[in-house]
Amino acid sequence: MSFISVGQDAKGQDINLHYVDLGQGPTVVLIHGWPLSYESWEYQLNELPKNGVRVVAYTRRGFGHSDKPWNGYDYDTLSDDLKAVLEGLDLQDVTLVGFSMGGGEVARYMSRHQGARVSRVAFVSAVTPYLLKTDDNPDGVDKSTFDDMVDGLKKDRPDFLTTFGKQFYGDGLLSNPVSQATLDWSQSLALQGAPYASEQCARAFSETDFRQDLQTIKVPVLSIHGEDDKTVPYKNSAKRLDQYLSHATQIVYDGAPHGLLVTDKEKLSQDLLTFAHGSESFDRTDSEQDQY
Repeated sequence: MSFISVGQDAKGQDINLHYVDLGQGPTVVLIHGWPLSYESWEYQLNELPKNGVRVVAYTRRGFGHSDKPWNGYDYDTLSDDLKAVLEGLDLQDVTLVGFSMGGGEVARYMSRHQGARVSRVAFVSAVTPYLLKTDDNPDGVDKSTFDDMVDGLKKDRPDFLTTFGKQFYGDGLLSNPVSQATLDWSQSLALQGAPYASEQCARAFSETDFRQDLQTIKVPVLSIHGEDDKTVPYKNSAKRLDQYLSHATQIVYDGAPHGLLVTDKEKLSQDLLTFAHGSESFDRTDSEQDQY
């Protein structure tokens, strides 16, 4: 396994992140969602390098085989970890792809580090622009929803993640539902995360405001979201991007849930390939694509 150091913890010990680097061509960096690891990109890691793309994916601190320090699960620190990965591997002209929680890392990196080394940005089922309902964000989600998530993690984490995983992939209501084996595989990835990292990251992605971060992004942007996403509802997230990213291209997958990287893996991979190769022209019906 390959690891890259992204700094040190409060005790002066190195923090190493597990990563993979596959293929040759334009570079795509995949950032996974909560509460999984880079292995959740399994199909894309197998498919994209076959089509002239270099793919780098890493597991954020606290999850998978990466180190699990007690602290550092805020988005400033996580975006600094991303910076360390890009610099450590000397990646240039990167297409950053953030899935779910990973979309927040993309947004924060682009503002905090001025988009260094990045030429294109893609948000997939992302938590941006701001999930939490507040006085100045009335279209957000009630805080009680996220409180219940953290309470569920504390009470019985394996049971909570089992229920969460079913919703993640559509709860069996899809025309092509995922198999029980896939749910078991996803659960195994989620359980590799440290409990404290899972709780802190749940607070981070639900309570962090990315609205100003998004407004700093000047490179081409692609947003892909499932119309029937119950985990990060489209109406509370991607539908609102036009307020902050007037130049973004958005694709909405009809009837799709949150876990597009599995349920719509062929379509998602093709769209990411098209974007990574420098095109913003997608073969979609009017119901699936909007040009913001």
